[in-house]
Amino acid sequence: MKFGVMMFATDYSISPAKLAVEAEARGFDSMWMPEHSHIPASRLSPWPGGADLPKQYYDVIDPFVALASAASVTSKLLLGTGICLVVQRDPLQLAKEVASLDMISNGRFMLGIGGGWNAEEMENHGTDFKTRFKLMREKVEAMKLIWTQDKAEYHGEFVDFDPVMTWPKPVQKPHPPIIVGGGFPVGAKRAIRYGDGWMPIDGRGWDIMESLSQFRQMAAAEGREPDDLPVSIFAASQDPSRIATYRDAGVQRLVFGLPSEGEDRIIPMLDDLAKLMAV
Repeated sequence: MKFGVMMFATDYSISPAKLAVEAEARGFDSMWMPEHSHIPASRLSPWPGGADLPKQYYDVIDPFVALASAASVTSKLLLGTGICLVVQRDPLQLAKEVASLDMISNGRFMLGIGGGWNAEEMENHGTDFKTRFKLMREKVEAMKLIWTQDKAEYHGEFVDFDPVMTWPKPVQKPHPPIIVGGGFPVGAKRAIRYGDGWMPIDGRGWDIMESLSQFRQMAAAEGREPDDLPVSIFAASQDPSRIATYRDAGVQRLVFGLPSEGEDRIIPMLDDLAKLMAV
């Protein structure tokens, strides 16, 4: 099992570049950056993680800028969005950002995506909360064409454009892996339909052992090879026995969340987490 780290990078946290260097040096395989473009002051949408929305959600910097800085100072560490709010981004521009980051990192980028939970944030981007998942699918389908064709066009209900030409193309072929976030079973179904992997958050009311077994059965039933859909989980616990459970369940990657803190706190945390990789 591989191990990664995730952090809301802010102006008061360890820098993404420094975090990447330290994570790579300790043997972590990946670093993930989340995103929120903004948090509306009139927000009514409840945060799935609890009552009060943590401060770093308001303060987080752009994940593509953060990951580009990390790419410039590392050589092996995989770099992922965890997650990118595709439904709030223009697919033509996002396709170029993804391909550009994949080029800069020499093929180390992973596009983690999700539909999001903040309806008011989406509305400010012109996105209807009720149809966001169909919009996400169409944007992913459109970007796949952009990445793989010299002249790409797409005609869907929400995404519609005539032939376009855009470069660079991604280093990874046919494109960087698309890791679909979300719970079980709906997030798992989306990953099977148009993803290259599934990334749920543990501790959100589902049984990992049972759900992963069902996920593989669902993939096979849809003609997907389960081994082609690796599972990365945002860990809910650092308990060694829980980590062993993840490994026994066939989880390919475990991602530990880090607080938005400075180097003096984060580097010792990385040292402690690195010890868990040997469990």
